[in-house]
Amino acid sequence: MWAEALSAEAFAAEEEILHRPDLLPLLGLPTPLRHALSASGPLTPAAVRTIRFDFHFTTDGWRISEANSDVPGGFTEASHFAALVAAQYPTCHIIGNPGETWAQAMAQRIGDGGHVALLSAPGLMEDLQVVSFLARQLVAGGIAGQIVTPGQIIWRDRRAYLHGHAAPLAAIVRFFQGEWLVDWSDNSGWEYFFRDGLTPIAHPGLAMITESKRFPLLWPHLTTALPTWKLLLPESSDPRDVPWMDDDGWLVKRAFSNTGDFVIMRSTSNRTNWSATCKAVRREPESWVAQRRFIALPLTTPLGDLFPCIGVYTIDGRAAGIYARLSRSPVVDFRAIDIAALIEDEQRS
Repeated sequence: MWAEALSAEAFAAEEEILHRPDLLPLLGLPTPLRHALSASGPLTPAAVRTIRFDFHFTTDGWRISEANSDVPGGFTEASHFAALVAAQYPTCHIIGNPGETWAQAMAQRIGDGGHVALLSAPGLMEDLQVVSFLARQLVAGGIAGQIVTPGQIIWRDRRAYLHGHAAPLAAIVRFFQGEWLVDWSDNSGWEYFFRDGLTPIAHPGLAMITESKRFPLLWPHLTTALPTWKLLLPESSDPRDVPWMDDDGWLVKRAFSNTGDFVIMRSTSNRTNWSATCKAVRREPESWVAQRRFIALPLTTPLGDLFPCIGVYTIDGRAAGIYARLSRSPVVDFRAIDIAALIEDEQRS
């Protein structure tokens, strides 16, 4: 219920912000992307919208740390891995299957006979694993899917093509972070991922609005009601406005970061890392946000006390499954352990 409410509010906020280009600088977007979002012309259509909201159980109840709107991962773990574990527990079942749900939504969006390019950054094996899984899901549904790198996509007459192919693509699955798009050459046509393109994109460029950790800084300027976000997301501020360097009740995050790699708390950082963070935030405060810390509660496990993170997917606004992890630290990063989140059937237990 919360994840679906968060999605609905996010979509409404994105729509309002797109008509308020004066607010875009607050998001910490690279300048070229800000210009692409504020440009004239229609939005490039979305193939499927996927968001994963990461929930944490705290001393104040459930809270979210962020919304993964741009390139949410964890599909394989939340789908096949969870099903494999559930098969060993006859009194339990999985909580949705985001891989299957996503593929079904793609099939409904693009119809029969479409050819889909799954865009991934070369050299990042974890990203390749995600798009490989999604490609198999598409193929199982009768859709041709091909994994590509940025240089293989060209745009002609506002439509995307694979280099050397005569027919346009039915859709692009962008598992390639939005802030990386600006590193393409000037004539690559990356702007079509945001506006004026005719090829549907999953995930569309406007997802970067709610992907930004500075999204809450826009709330006071919006007429869109965001009651669920305000209930679940801790207070967030521009780092220039709060005493985050001296008060351990705050942490800082880069506006765009992944797998917890730029979530920094003084109490868990060594002196060198903390000093480097302070310098980086002072140098570019518009690229960071300060967020109130919540006190996460651990689970007692055979491996010791571990902190759970429950990532709830929404696909086109509907809850579709859970990607669950356990972390030795309250900050859930690349070292977290993937686990299966199952529901026990009381009638069978």
